[in-house]
Amino acid sequence: MAAEKTARARAARLAISRLGASRLGRFGWRSLLAAAVACASGLAARPAQAQYVGQVSSFVMDAQTGQVLQQYNPDLQRYPASLTKLMTLYLAFQSLRANRMNLDQAVPVSPHAASMEPSKLGLVPGTYVTVEQAILALVTKSANDAAAALGEMMGGGDERRFGQIMTQQARLLGMSNTTFRNASGLPDPEQVSTARDFAILARSLIRDFPEQYHYFSVPAFMFHGRYIGNHDPMLRSYPGADGLKTGYTADAGRNLVTSAVRGNVRLIGVILGARSNPQRSAMMTNILDAGFQREGVPIMAGHGTIRPASRPVAAGMTLVSDEPAPRGGWFGRHHRRRSAHGRLAMHLTAYHFNFGRGGAHVSFAGARVHLAGAHWRRVRAVGHHAARLRLTDADAPPTAGRREAG
Repeated sequence: MAAEKTARARAARLAISRLGASRLGRFGWRSLLAAAVACASGLAARPAQAQYVGQVSSFVMDAQTGQVLQQYNPDLQRYPASLTKLMTLYLAFQSLRANRMNLDQAVPVSPHAASMEPSKLGLVPGTYVTVEQAILALVTKSANDAAAALGEMMGGGDERRFGQIMTQQARLLGMSNTTFRNASGLPDPEQVSTARDFAILARSLIRDFPEQYHYFSVPAFMFHGRYIGNHDPMLRSYPGADGLKTGYTADAGRNLVTSAVRGNVRLIGVILGARSNPQRSAMMTNILDAGFQREGVPIMAGHGTIRPASRPVAAGMTLVSDEPAPRGGWFGRHHRRRSAHGRLAMHLTAYHFNFGRGGAHVSFAGARVHLAGAHWRRVRAVGHHAARLRLTDADAPPTAGRREAG
């Protein structure tokens, strides 16, 4: 903005010099002054464009009461980057609840959506993803192509129109300093928000869509045979963290919104504009620790290296694949199955599959698994099926990450 103001000032001085003293007298100093004031007012009315990488904004609130526990530059307008996708997800969950769309519904991929810059799934124009695949892609990989496709569908084919819907919803939630222009968070000088506003949005997601909130703790999902891991480091490093979202562009810096639960206290933390991922994670850890201490929750010593022993393999994991289910189906406790190609949802205390000789038994204590058909391969030499799904705990060593029958 400073460079833009300098350029405008130079242009104004050049125009004055060309007018000459006699012509300036004809127009009058009052007219010139009025024009200058109008120009300055126009600049002031434009959305904030200067960003402050390294000048961090932070915010911590109690998710239940809304009490502000810590804030620093909470209302400084800045670029949200991929935190924008939190509003895209809010509106997607709203549409699911209102039955305007469903998880298995096809989302068309337009040339515009496919042209988005990384991070992306690499979607091809003319193809489709399901609504649930798009949701998972936004939560884990922060895929801009999936976000644009989902935004276009909810915006009647126009992502810009969807940006207006996003801004309207922001106002309804009380996000008074936020303007959205696209579904992904890719750079747009008019797309701005604040740390306070994103804390409001995170709290609204947790409060308004408890049945959908589990998506934010998904460590990975399968897409067309690819393992798509979650970008959020707090899920792996901070005990009690269960979402929400990371964000980054060069102008925005490193952004992060995190919610964590300890005891009966849930906190929401926001960091905007950190210089690096390690700094961002360290700052989030510090403000959440301070928040829990203020709420009377004891801090776990050395928690940065703790791997909770009670966390089971694949706890909270969501897996999606578009391949057909294995012949013979799935077996488990508390399960339902619609069809061989249908979506399977189960809450498992134990998950058991046994195909041919040998078979296998895998336990997922309390795990939630979503499958849009698992991808399996036939191992001829052994004579049984082997799962290609990587059911992993994010903190588990690589050798423990794969489960194959037999």
